Amino acid sequence: MGEILLILGLILLNGLFSMAEIALVSARKARLEAQAGKGDKRAKEALELAHHPDTFLSTVQIGITLIGILTGIMSGEKLKSDFVAFLNRFDSIKEYSNGIATAIIVIIITYFSMVLGELVPKRLGLARPETIAKIFAKPMRILGMITYPFIWLLSKSTYFIVRLLNIKTTDNQVTEEEIKAIISEGTEQGTIEEAEQEIIERVFHLGDRTITSLMTHRSDLVWFDVNDTEAAIREKILQEPHSVYPICDGEVDNIKGMISLKDLYVANDHT
Repeated sequence: MGEILLILGLILLNGLFSMAEIALVSARKARLEAQAGKGDKRAKEALELAHHPDTFLSTVQIGITLIGILTGIMSGEKLKSDFVAFLNRFDSIKEYSNGIATAIIVIIITYFSMVLGELVPKRLGLARPETIAKIFAKPMRILGMITYPFIWLLSKSTYFIVRLLNIKTTDNQVTEEEIKAIISEGTEQGTIEEAEQEIIERVFHLGDRTITSLMTHRSDLVWFDVNDTEAAIREKILQEPHSVYPICDGEVDNIKGMISLKDLYVANDHT
């Protein structure tokens, strides 16, 4: 019974490492920076780990590897022998008890390792990445200090192999599509209003437009002369309907004012 509890404890400990890994990798630096700016020391520690992923990932890998080795040792001959002794009570399977015991132990430990040691912890880490990252930042930093020689060796080895493969690493840049996705997610959750989402999307659309689509060239400008007759004004409105027209004296550069189409209709009704 003691061995089973110890194995279960190792699996749960592996889950903590997996949770810390996915939380610190998926945590948004902008949120951590905002919290650190408000004096949150744990957010600052998490941000430091996020800025040095190689060191942090090496620390996590060391922990997970050691736990895996210990789990394999603890679930070895002692647990297997106890299970074989139990199966030997049944004469029909006594001849195959050794193989059956090995298969069942592997399946059970693999199942709990996947569920409790990987899937559930990672789901929790993705659900609250910033909060969990702040919780595990300091313990991971302390563990990193203890295992520094191994981390240094792993980091240098990784760097050497990456350079050997001629793989260039670049900082992740936030794209326009990612910002739109975040805004859309905020709208669905109710933290951002639909009107605010529309304004932000229009800002992005504005950058894609040319100046000619926003302004009218002077040669294409439709204007009224102060001496235009009512018939001439009507003809211009029918040919080029707009909401507002400039009023000029002789030439387009000599602007005297502006008049809206609505005001023209009102004036026409009064006459």
